[in-house]
Amino acid sequence: MIVRKLEEIIGAVNDVDTPNWYSRRLLTASDSVGFSLNDTHIRAGTETLIWYQNHIEAVYCIEGHGEIELTEDGRVYPICSGTLYTLNGHERHLLRAKSDMRMICVFNPPLTGTEVHDANGVYPAAAGAQD
Repeated sequence: MIVRKLEEIIGAVNDVDTPNWYSRRLLTASDSVGFSLNDTHIRAGTETLIWYQNHIEAVYCIEGHGEIELTEDGRVYPICSGTLYTLNGHERHLLRAKSDMRMICVFNPPLTGTEVHDANGVYPAAAGAQD
């Protein structure tokens, strides 16, 4: 059984901070549960290019509002508290935060805990993972 508190993650190695967002990785690949779980905060006024080539991500917005624009066709989806979206097709997108946003994110395969997006918006593939 795993029991963890957010306060234990804040300021530790699995508390990843970037100019656009910060993410507390509550469950990671080392927990061996088959997915990872993040408490992620998106800073108001930011735009982030994201393309999870190596992962499937499900996101549940619990605070704030913004939008996602798919780069392939320009479709825009509003995101607000109570909205779930899943990038099950590895969609490349722009995430825009109109206010501070708080998201609960699940990744498969699981994140190791310290990933940040590369120049293409991609997280690296997990060791031994196949896409």
